[in-house]
Amino acid sequence: MTSVLLLENIHDTAVARFSEAKLEVERRAGALAGGDLMSALQAHNLVGIRSATHLRREEIDAARHLLAIGCFCIGTSQVDLKAAANVGIPVFNAPFSNTRSVAELVIAEAILLLRRVPEKSVLAHAGTWAKGASGSFETRGKTIAIVGYGNIGSQVGVLAEAMGMRVVYYDVQARLSLGSARAAQSLADAVSHADVVTLHVPATAQTKRMIDAATLACFKTGAILINASRGSVVDIDALAQALQAKRLGGAAIDVFPEEPKTNADVFKSVLQHLPNVILTPHVGGSTEEAQENIGTEVATKLISFLTTGDTVGSVNFPHVNPGPLDAPARLLNVHGNAPGALATLNTRLAGEGANIVAQHLQTQGETGYVVTDLDRTPSSELIQALAREPGFIRTRLLVK
Repeated sequence: MTSVLLLENIHDTAVARFSEAKLEVERRAGALAGGDLMSALQAHNLVGIRSATHLRREEIDAARHLLAIGCFCIGTSQVDLKAAANVGIPVFNAPFSNTRSVAELVIAEAILLLRRVPEKSVLAHAGTWAKGASGSFETRGKTIAIVGYGNIGSQVGVLAEAMGMRVVYYDVQARLSLGSARAAQSLADAVSHADVVTLHVPATAQTKRMIDAATLACFKTGAILINASRGSVVDIDALAQALQAKRLGGAAIDVFPEEPKTNADVFKSVLQHLPNVILTPHVGGSTEEAQENIGTEVATKLISFLTTGDTVGSVNFPHVNPGPLDAPARLLNVHGNAPGALATLNTRLAGEGANIVAQHLQTQGETGYVVTDLDRTPSSELIQALAREPGFIRTRLLVK
């Protein structure tokens, strides 16, 4: 029986979808790593993770029965996408389901920090009555710079503009602006004009520590930094120094370079105990609504791949949507993207006397993926022969 391993408290909606599809589900509350992760992967065909579990080449290569990976979140930097593609494993995520949750948190934090609520709250808890308007501002009329104007960044812009803010954005890709948002020519240009800077970029070599001491020096005095993207994007030590020197007016950090693996582990940061700083434990997308939607979205993609071979929505694989299985059999073949692969496959099928009812081929990078509907179920000998074929990575058979 096909089995699914779900780590890191993935929502009940995912379990419900897998159960409806008659799949066996094992759930674990926390992340796994090292030998524990490798051992758990050996016993399952699908795995669902969030951001704390990292699937590197070693784990992926060792997971011989693994068919697909589901990232029940937006980011996929915790998975070696190339290593997964090289062994014929597509990776799916949920690029839209928690967009609203993150955007709402960013706007809420911008309001709280502009009003200096975090430090006033700490003082009130300590018995100090710090009533006063000094250093406290409205969002209306202020400028917010959005670094990374994708799904979340553009949604932040819409909400910010509704609050009366001016919106500028910077993105390495050309993006269509929404509302009155305008594009900045450079990162320095964007942050130098902003009262609030919010980050919404992926973890890549190009974005690693993109907010460093030199970039922070370009910020307006008293500006606020919000990071709900990836922990590697901000040089935390440089940020702490800028806050201590009062060059920045505050910060809200939801993601960190090093994060606890479980809620039982101790969290430490140089930003702790600094005034007007909001620290949250990677909860930008952690609302009941978002997690419910993510559970449904990613589970549905995994089930669709398992039952039909559909790879639409995969982040590392050619996109093929072959539709429902109406023919007697469907052959899913992953091969290196090289000339002659399709001809080799079809020659093998012809030698068996199998007639092709429909065929879908797409390539992406070094990977080719072909889905072939047949008028008969091919023999086990043919499947074994395809597995031995040079350049073929993985072959899976679906039978109606």
